[in-house]
Amino acid sequence: MIVGASGQLGTDLMDAFADLNPVGLRHSEIAIENPRSVAEALDTHRPDLVINTAAFHNVQVCEHEPVRALEINTVAVGALARACAQRECSFATFSTDYVFDGEKDAPYVEDDKPRPINSYGLSKLGGELLVKVATPRHFIFRTSGLFGRIGSTSKGYTFIDRILQSAAAGERSTVVNDMTFSPSYTRDVAAAVRRVVDDADFGLYHVVNQGSCTWYEFALEALTQAGLRAEVTPISTAQWAADVRRPPNSSLANERLQKTGLPQPPNWRSAVARYIAERATGVQKV
Repeated sequence: MIVGASGQLGTDLMDAFADLNPVGLRHSEIAIENPRSVAEALDTHRPDLVINTAAFHNVQVCEHEPVRALEINTVAVGALARACAQRECSFATFSTDYVFDGEKDAPYVEDDKPRPINSYGLSKLGGELLVKVATPRHFIFRTSGLFGRIGSTSKGYTFIDRILQSAAAGERSTVVNDMTFSPSYTRDVAAAVRRVVDDADFGLYHVVNQGSCTWYEFALEALTQAGLRAEVTPISTAQWAADVRRPPNSSLANERLQKTGLPQPPNWRSAVARYIAERATGVQKV
């Protein structure tokens, strides 16, 4: 059972598990913050594994609504894991690179100590901890900078689409050049999750496309792959004037995937190229 099946990641998870005929539930069909809604869904469908993609993930809004962030990303996720454990059902959920403070000068691995610096990261780390307490039969997948066929539910678009649409309109863009992350294509993340579920032990996994870049470098790569020219001005986080602290380096390394012997997702540049090609076919929905 995939919770959030119509979202950016959920859509590709439905494809990755298609041969198992997964039950896909939208938010209108299950509200993870509502215990009765959760119980009804689990008792109706009786899944062997629940994969949760539902989250309150607008970083800026989370900063202004920290209680709501904790209610959804921490308390509700923990309760969903407990409900699964009571029914002897395995549980998987997604966390974030923002559980780290960004002070490391190399990609973070699973054994690095989390130290979130904003409400979103804190709430997601809380969810991780409650899941671990709730059930030993869990998978926690940390990702970074997701992009895919479906626009972000909190924004309605992907970063790449915003850059390409601005370029096509002849508009100038400004993009931060002092925040490093690991861009991750939802198709590749979903495929890696399927491999872990099928062939690996329960636990915590980083699942990102290999390599890292700044948001500015990411924007330039998208334009290059799309064959577009546009003026993109690099700016600092301070110039961006965002009112949320964000880790300067939140890149992740798939260390546990490598140690387990499972294939890692391809390099992020390859992922961008495939995304652009898919976007050009009109398959993508935004």
